[in-house]
Amino acid sequence: MDKAAIKHLFDLKETMASDLFLGKKFPWEVLPEIGNFIKQIGPTLDPAIYEQKEEFVWIAKSAIVYPSAFIHGPCIIDEQAEIRHCAFIRGNAIVGKGAVVGNSTELKNVVLFNKVQVPHYNYVGDSILGFKAHLGAGSITSNVKSDKTLVSIKIGMHNIETGLKKVGAMIGDEVEVGCNSVLNPGTVIGREAQVYPLSMVRGYVSKKSIYKKQGEIIEKN
Repeated sequence: MDKAAIKHLFDLKETMASDLFLGKKFPWEVLPEIGNFIKQIGPTLDPAIYEQKEEFVWIAKSAIVYPSAFIHGPCIIDEQAEIRHCAFIRGNAIVGKGAVVGNSTELKNVVLFNKVQVPHYNYVGDSILGFKAHLGAGSITSNVKSDKTLVSIKIGMHNIETGLKKVGAMIGDEVEVGCNSVLNPGTVIGREAQVYPLSMVRGYVSKKSIYKKQGEIIEKN
């Protein structure tokens, strides 16, 4: 079960939200605290680097935000991030340094580590994306089960109860997710794994592996 632990998925030096993870074992434990964390650290940000645009919204002056993007607080957009045409940020979102939130991409209750790319028609909700993680066009994190029961994390024969109704995907550093894939609620993907396009993923995908389809996961050479 430790495979899903924060220490095995993320380099905490690659996010301004590193303190959010302190004292936690699993990444989904931070989901209920993202909004309050933003409200706490926002006023402490260097005004020479960040500008408060409206209540609970701080945007780095070096970030590029297209006029058609919509940003609702609490939210922090870090340095040199790019928020593209018609992006929809619904709140409780931390967008890391150099990250890309693309055309018609929607974010809600997320932490994007530095250099994450969600560049084309993605939905990312109640999820954590590690350093340099990339979602191909049209890929989404599904965050609510169809029967609306609480989400559990399945790793092999073990289930970890989250106690949460909404949990999307915990995506490790440098993961590549192919186009038009669906990551089901409670998906955990280990560092440097690759997911084939058009995949439907649930449960745990081990680090440095290639997910071809359910039941067919191979190690990278």
